[in-house]
Amino acid sequence: MSHYKLRKVKGNIVKITFLLLTITKQEYNMFMYYINVRREHRVNDLSEIFWNASVEEIKKGYIYKEDTAEYICLICGRSFVKGIVYPEADILYEAGKYMEVHILKEHSSTFEFLLNLDKKYTGLTDHQKNLLRFFHKGYSDSDIVKEQESGSTSTIRNHRFTLREKEKQAKVFLAIMELLNRKAAKKESLINVHRSATMTDERYAITEQENEQTLSKYFREGLDGPLTEFPAREKKKIVVLKHIVKNFELNRKYSEKEINEVLKGIYPDFATVRRYLIEYGFMDRKDDCSLYWVKI
Repeated sequence: MSHYKLRKVKGNIVKITFLLLTITKQEYNMFMYYINVRREHRVNDLSEIFWNASVEEIKKGYIYKEDTAEYICLICGRSFVKGIVYPEADILYEAGKYMEVHILKEHSSTFEFLLNLDKKYTGLTDHQKNLLRFFHKGYSDSDIVKEQESGSTSTIRNHRFTLREKEKQAKVFLAIMELLNRKAAKKESLINVHRSATMTDERYAITEQENEQTLSKYFREGLDGPLTEFPAREKKKIVVLKHIVKNFELNRKYSEKEINEVLKGIYPDFATVRRYLIEYGFMDRKDDCSLYWVKI
């Protein structure tokens, strides 16, 4: 960012902060609603942001984007703008600190969120997850045996050892992949799998180049244009659905009518597209189909 643009951003932040000091509480609430809705609308591919985050950012549960001066929650996609003051329980917080408040209030903890991810991402069994919860709370081996009312301290100790070895393997593998990614050509790198995918197999082995070619083929009038045809091949379906779901906002519930209206503008057989968005885990719905939402 140039010095001129940086000065302009800082100047705007000062103006906004001054404005917030002179408006009523109702006007402030309306302003914050506008800010949050607009920001949530822009964060329409949370899985992409999540998988591109560093280990440190995932541990914190949020990232900071320099270009937009905002903190983005990796769990739900909410974001807070640097320079804006956010109130909570009669206390005013700057954006970075408020993100920490948000995660604690809305998501309990990043640890629990990560632990509750599907086994295909954590590699952990349900039993290992329960043990990690006990370890996280500081329970001793004997405490855990009492809580579980089964097993022995030596068994728990063996689990601790196994998990520590798993941690070592993960560190080495992560280092290997980071070194590999530095050398890999961007066109040959694989697209990220969305976090709520119902299956992760060879169908997701899609390179960035294949992704671009597929979108060009099926959106011939441009990425904002209609879908030319719905692909039959699984890989191409994933690429098309991954793009289509960006038309919907995170943290918003849609009626079936609203879903259909959006999809009609993309493809005439909207029912087919809607069904596959659910089937592939891009969206979810109530059992009675009264409400739909983007899965995160």
